[in-house]
Amino acid sequence: MIRPAQVCGGLLAALEAAEGRRRSRKRDQTPDGIGLAIKRDLLQRAVRENPNPEAFEEWLLQCGLACAPESAGAVSAMARAIFEEWRLAHSLHEFKDWLDQGAPSADADEGKRKQNGAEQVERQ
Repeated sequence: MIRPAQVCGGLLAALEAAEGRRRSRKRDQTPDGIGLAIKRDLLQRAVRENPNPEAFEEWLLQCGLACAPESAGAVSAMARAIFEEWRLAHSLHEFKDWLDQGAPSADADEGKRKQNGAEQVERQ
């Protein structure tokens, strides 16, 4: 069985694509940024703690219960999304293969180019 840390590592790479798309939008990005930050934190914790596959859903539930009450809903929603993506990696081999390849995306590449360009401008 695939370990949660393995899938969550791939999902972290996929967040780069989401960041690239988010930066290109012409509207207030605050809610998107908050959601992505919550998801990134949960994915990083899953990679670090590498819970047992059989207990992954319970582990994610506990993450939502253990956080501050004002963010419990958002954390629980992101935990559910991560669990569904983990299940998808088990049932759809193409998705799992894409994650194993580092979740390549033109949006992620564009986001990295923009970020690197901004960092170069700051150094000048």
